[in-house]
Amino acid sequence: MERSEAKQRIDQLTKSLNDYAHQYYVLDQPTISDAEYDQLLKELQQLEDKHPDLKRADSPTERVGGAPLEQFEKVEHDVPMLSLGNAFNDQELRDFDRRVRDGIGRNSSYSCELKFDGLAVTLKYENGQFVRGATRGDGTVGENITNNLKTVRSIPLSLKEDVTIEVRGEVFMPKDSFEKLNEAKEERGEAPFANPRNAAAGSLRQLDPKIAASRNLDIYVYAIGQIEDRSLSSHSEALDYLHQLGFKTNEYHRHCQGIEEVIEYVNSWIDRRADLPYEIDGIVVKVDRLSDQEKLGFTAKSPRWATAYKFPAEEVITTLRSIELTVGRTGAVTPTAVLDPVAVAGTTVQRASLHNEDLIREKDLKIGDKVTIKKAGDIIPEVINVLEEHRTGAEEDFAMPTECPECESELQRIDGEVALRCLNPKCPAQIREGLIHFVSRDAMNIDGLGERVISQLFEHGLIEDVADLYQLEREELLKLERMGEKSVQNLLQAIEVSKENSLEKLLFGLGIRHVGAKVARTLAEHFQEIESLQEASEEELVAIDEIGPKMADAIVTYFGQDEVTELIKELQQLGVNTTYKGRKRTEQSEDTPFNDKTVVITGALEQLSRKEAKEEIELLGGKVTGSVSSSTDLLIAGEKAGSKLKKAEELNVDVWTEGELLQALGRTES
Repeated sequence: MERSEAKQRIDQLTKSLNDYAHQYYVLDQPTISDAEYDQLLKELQQLEDKHPDLKRADSPTERVGGAPLEQFEKVEHDVPMLSLGNAFNDQELRDFDRRVRDGIGRNSSYSCELKFDGLAVTLKYENGQFVRGATRGDGTVGENITNNLKTVRSIPLSLKEDVTIEVRGEVFMPKDSFEKLNEAKEERGEAPFANPRNAAAGSLRQLDPKIAASRNLDIYVYAIGQIEDRSLSSHSEALDYLHQLGFKTNEYHRHCQGIEEVIEYVNSWIDRRADLPYEIDGIVVKVDRLSDQEKLGFTAKSPRWATAYKFPAEEVITTLRSIELTVGRTGAVTPTAVLDPVAVAGTTVQRASLHNEDLIREKDLKIGDKVTIKKAGDIIPEVINVLEEHRTGAEEDFAMPTECPECESELQRIDGEVALRCLNPKCPAQIREGLIHFVSRDAMNIDGLGERVISQLFEHGLIEDVADLYQLEREELLKLERMGEKSVQNLLQAIEVSKENSLEKLLFGLGIRHVGAKVARTLAEHFQEIESLQEASEEELVAIDEIGPKMADAIVTYFGQDEVTELIKELQQLGVNTTYKGRKRTEQSEDTPFNDKTVVITGALEQLSRKEAKEEIELLGGKVTGSVSSSTDLLIAGEKAGSKLKKAEELNVDVWTEGELLQALGRTES
């Protein structure tokens, strides 16, 4: 076959096979047999093997999975993937509706959709071609899982229009696929997945795409994150357009004229959800008109124009066999119920938190009791009540100990608190939990140092405090279970990199009571160096916004300990940074071009990442949002700015280039 003929046949086969796949996996209307499809796919594969340069980006042969990766690269979302607020009953839905009406000044119509229990992803297309897919991650930064997403056959590799668009969807594992997967794992002697959601997430985070390809994953696309050169007026219209482009959208979405119609729709699914071939855990309710969504805006964590109704938790009966005690990093002793295994909301539950001694006494729990449990929000197992009518007299009372179960120090109850605490700073459990916290993502963020590795290091006597992490040696690590040469090399490199973290990361990692990540940033920014913070009085601390008397007392008490002073000195000697590296929020923000301005960033920036630009603008008094509206004061337009630039021009919003942004930030273009 001539090269020109091969190209023509490859193009023809690629288009035909993609059409057949769309009809099968998206429309559920197969038009050819599996044998015919496989024969055509084999012909395409043979032609591509002979002419690899003629292979198209949207070739169906991409679906089988390529070479394994060493790790996933991080991806910063152009538009943050925020979480939703929750509603748990009809009244909370009416309260949501009231807030919407107060915000827009009239009644609203809503779009209602099933809330799929899977893994949220973002898919990016340029000129109709799939170029990147990522996990939600923390909402701002996710992981690039493009190769794994290509194996999900209901995700189109090319769209029916040459549009540049970013969409959001939920990848899930159908119930029958989940059951087959777990049967196969059990036959191989492997632990089964707890539920379809975990199975879907675990499949997409496999470094070998061939594993993802074998898991029979599916997707429903439910929103547009960004789109260029097209204007849409409502969420319902957006869903219809997504379907036209070739995306798989869910057939059960419904447009409701008011909140009572929403409540009727929600209640109709409470019992019907069990009949679906996939898991759902609620209903998503969105204000339909996009202009109303823009007017309502966002809180720090979620949109004001949407909420997730969570189905009532399934309640089941089981037996309380014992109560175990765990000691956290702050010394709090938490009782945990050990139960006869029972299936609840798709997972097997054997343990449930009892929070504290007062709750055990309030519920009159005894060892051996029949109890009702549920999953709060379909996630956290919780003991609801005791079935006293089932008592036989053989049940046993439970009493909290007077000594720490880990170090046998006397437990104490601090005034105003319900929890018993171990106040021994050398308690092994507190040290171990503190180490796990120290290396976590929001703290020192040391990749490869998970709970399993920390526990091993602790049990082998290789670490006793956080300073010991910076003195680990290659030979010691190689002796640990499942720690090969490459893993050890990566871990030591990650530990070394963490030394350069800014002060706020270290402060949060130290686990000072009442000091979260945000307060740690405030303290680091204010004091700049850890020595200044160590010398601060309660009066100085309380004078800082966000720092109250209780928090100030905890900070002063922490740094007043000789052990802490020695630890800080040791960390500094080991090369750990103890100064603030971020930019200080200007005290004269009213003199900046961004003060009290609402700013939108669009297009590709060359000198700064979006995250850097956002942080610098906010440090200078500005507020950065994701969409252009009548309240937008300034648009920063990078390369290929698209529809946001067009809308800004229609609304007469000031538009700056990246060069003008850099000039305003006091930077020089390089």
